[in-house]
Parts: sequence; structure tokens; C-alpha cells
Amino acid sequence: MSEWSLSQLLSSLHEDIQQRLATVRKSFSHPGTKGDASENVWISMLETYLPKRYQASKAHVVDSLGNFSQQIDVVIFDRQYSPFIFTYENETIIPAESVYAVFEAKQTANAGLVAYAQQKVASVRCLHRTSLPIPYAKGVYPAKPLIPILGGLLTFESEWSPALGASFEKALAADVGDGRLDIGCVASHGHFFFDQPTASFSFVNENKPATAFLFKLISQLQFSGTVPMIDVEAYGQWLTK
Repeated sequence: MSEWSLSQLLSSLHEDIQQRLATVRKSFSHPGTKGDASENVWISMLETYLPKRYQASKAHVVDSLGNFSQQIDVVIFDRQYSPFIFTYENETIIPAESVYAVFEAKQTANAGLVAYAQQKVASVRCLHRTSLPIPYAKGVYPAKPLIPILGGLLTFESEWSPALGASFEKALAADVGDGRLDIGCVASHGHFFFDQPTASFSFVNENKPATAFLFKLISQLQFSGTVPMIDVEAYGQWLTK
């Protein structure tokens, strides 16, 4: 009989994330340092467990018209088909077409933070994205429809009681347009997601929130499909500006 336990493996994954976030909260007093450390915990988890077609990083997002998003704590983007990712002075710049999901990562969820996260997400979703027809041996596939960019929130704790309840839902429901937060995790309590068929938010309180969130995110990314073919020449025009 195998000595492996899938339940124990999944529990260990969550406990590792929760412990690292708790350590960050206790060990760092400077808000900026604490924030950077929290982001790194989430990025490390995503880089470790997401399929390798995805990459996670703190970044700005840019479009071919020269517009930039606000700085995003965690960007999940395509690395298999993206023709270019810019790195300048340790800052990462990602073309809008390559983005699958964006997250704001903080220590504690509250109404102000939710609104702030919604603004950050909207600053990415409002960017222009190109999509070219895709040539193949027998002809050309039509240009792919643009995939929805997922938006979300990642925290260790919540200021509300209960942590995932009516107050949290009210804050999330304040923007279900460009700033909508589709999925998120409060590592000490549970995860949430926006249910498209019912146009409402669902909250799940559980023992292993980080693991449950990761599985839900992977599921949603699977249904997102693949990013469109970028019009590289639309970016190339900036060489002559």
C-alpha cells in the first residue's frame, strides 16, 4: 500500500502559504517591505504550481497605443506565445494581449482595499488589445476573440467579521464592470469567485483556502483558452516616434 496521502500533500501546500504570509505579517514592520514580501509569497506559489505556459510577476501592462496600466502586484501572463516581455531597471512591462489575470495582493481585506484593487484591475482591462488572423498550412484562421482578463484579490486576513460575508460581498458588488474581481483568496479563511451564470459572488469558507483558490484559478484559466496573436507591428511603430 502506498504511504503517500493526497489529502496531506494538499494540506501541506496551504499550510506553507499560510505560514509564509503569517511570518511576513509578524516579521516586517515597514508597510512597503511587508507588501513586497506578501506579493512574493503569492508569486512564488503561482510560479511553482501553475502550468509552465503561464508566468507570474509584478508588472505594468502596456498596449500598442502607448497606454500603461497602474503597477500590478501579480500579473499572470502567457510565456509560450508572447513574442516579447520588457524588463527595464528591474521593472517588468507586459503587452496587454499576453495577460490572463491580474491580482492585487495585500495583508488584509477591507472596503478601501477592495475599491483600490478594482481600480487596478480596471486600469488593465481598459487597455487596447490586438488580435491577428493566424496562418496555417491550409489557409488562415480568423482572428481570435479577446479572452476575458481575470481580476482578483489576494490577502492573508480580512477586517470584516465574518471574514467572507455580506460586507465583503457589498464591497465587491460596487464594481462588476471593468473593475470586477472575479476570484480571490483570504488565506486564513476561504476564497471567493464571481459566478457568471448567476451574476453573483460565491464565498467558500474552508480549511485549505490557498489550495482551493489555486485549483479554482487553474480551472478558470483552462476555460480562458489561449491569448490572441499579437500585432507586433502595432508595437513596432513606436520605434519611429
